[in-house]
Amino acid sequence: MSGRRGPPSGTPAAGSKKEAQIVSYRVGKWLPSDQERLNDWLKKLIEEVDGTDEIDGADEIDAAAEGLKIPGLLPPVEDLKTLIETDSEVSMFFHQMFAQVPFKPPYILDPMGKPQVRHYRLMLRLINRVMTKAPEYSRKGLVGFPINAILDWPMATVGGYAAFLNDKVNTQLKRVLNCWGTFLKSSDSCYVLSNDDKTGWFGKEAMEDMPNFDLEFVCDPKAAYHGFTSWDDFFVRQYREGMRPIASPDDTKVIANACESATFNIQFNVKRRARFWIKSQPYSMQFMLANDPLVDLFVGGTVYQAFLSALSYHRWHSPVDGIIKKAYVVEGSYYSEAQCAGFDDSAPNDTQSYLTEVAARAVIFIEADNKYIGLMAFLAIGMAEVSTNEITVYEGQRVKKGQELGMFHFGGSTHCLIFRPGVEVKFVVEQKEIGEYPHDNIPINSKIATVPYDQ
Repeated sequence: MSGRRGPPSGTPAAGSKKEAQIVSYRVGKWLPSDQERLNDWLKKLIEEVDGTDEIDGADEIDAAAEGLKIPGLLPPVEDLKTLIETDSEVSMFFHQMFAQVPFKPPYILDPMGKPQVRHYRLMLRLINRVMTKAPEYSRKGLVGFPINAILDWPMATVGGYAAFLNDKVNTQLKRVLNCWGTFLKSSDSCYVLSNDDKTGWFGKEAMEDMPNFDLEFVCDPKAAYHGFTSWDDFFVRQYREGMRPIASPDDTKVIANACESATFNIQFNVKRRARFWIKSQPYSMQFMLANDPLVDLFVGGTVYQAFLSALSYHRWHSPVDGIIKKAYVVEGSYYSEAQCAGFDDSAPNDTQSYLTEVAARAVIFIEADNKYIGLMAFLAIGMAEVSTNEITVYEGQRVKKGQELGMFHFGGSTHCLIFRPGVEVKFVVEQKEIGEYPHDNIPINSKIATVPYDQ
C-alpha cells in the first residue's frame, strides 16, 4: 500500500556484497517504489477528472453543509460521500487525514507545494474514475492498487489510522470494492489484456516478464485475449496439469506450499494476545483467528507467513491431506496499516503481520491425516484492493495435498499456515534466512516444511 521511505525491505544497501540496483517496484510489485512514477500516475488520473475539484481546503465543510453534489458518482461512491458528510466521527477522520499529510519534501506533490489529493471530494472523484479501470501492465510503474495509490499519503496519518479501522467506513469501502470487482469480472475489463507492447498483459514486455506463459497456464494463444473473458479471469488463471507437481504426494510428513509466494516471517510460541500494532508486530493468535473457539488449541503454536506478487498464481492449495473442519470469511479492514510503520515505503508488505489481525481474511481449519500435525489452520489475508477471498471447499470435505482451497481476487495478498504447540515443524526456509531474498517465490505445491513422523 503506502509508499514512502527508501528502498523496499530486503533491498541490498549500496556498497553491500550484492550491488544495489534501482528498484522499480515495492515488494510484491503491486505499486512502483519510485514516488515520482506514482506521482505521475496520480497526476494523469486527476487530469481525467478535470484537473481539480471546485472545492478546496476548508470550503469542503461548507460544501457538505450546503449539500453540494459531485456529478456522476456511482451509487457506492455516492454512499461513501454521504457517510463522510453525515457521520460526525467519520467526517472528522477524513478531514484530519488530508490535513495531516506533511507539507514538506518529499511530500510536496504538486506545483503549488501541496499534496495532490488534499480533500475527500477529490478523493471520491478519483475513486469513481477507477471503478471503470483495470490495472494496465507497466514495467516502469504498475499500479495494481489504484485506490491504495489515491490514499497513499492520508492513510499514514493519525486520522487515516482511525478512519480505516472504522466499521462503517469499511462496510462502505466493501461496497465500493465490490462495484470495482463487478467491472473487473466483466468483458469490458479485457482492454488491458491487449497486445500493446507497453500496457497490455499480452504485450511484448509483459510476455518477456512472464516467459512460457502459454505453456504454463491454461489458455488459448490463438483466441482473443488468450481465451480469458475478463481481467479477473486472467488474474485467477490456472496452471496446466503437471506444471506444479505436488511434493511427495504419498508422504504425509511433507507439508506443501499453499500459495505461490515468498516467505515473509516465521514465528514460534505465538501468544494468545499481543500488542500487534507495535513496531515488532508480534502475532496475536486470538485476533488472527477472529476469536474462534478453537483458538485455545493454537496458543503457543507456530505461524508461517508468505506474500504473493503481482505476477503470482493467486489460488490456494491444501498443504496436507485431511478434512476441512471449518471454513469462513472474516470481514475486516482494507486500507489499515500499522501506525508504528509511519510513512512506510512498502506497506502493507512491511505491516503484513499486523494485517493478519485486522484485514479481511479467509480462515480454513484442516484436520491433517498425519496425527503429528493434527488440526492446523490456513489464513488467506486480503491486502488493499483484495476485497474478495473466495473459499471453494466446504466443511467436512476431504482434501488431498495440492487440492484447491480457494482464491484471491483483484490484487495482492498474503497468507499464513498456523500449527498447534508441540507440532515439530521443520521449515525449508530457516527463520534466519528470511529477508535476504524476499522476492523469490517458492512454487505452490513444493515442499515448505516437514514433521518428523508420519501418521
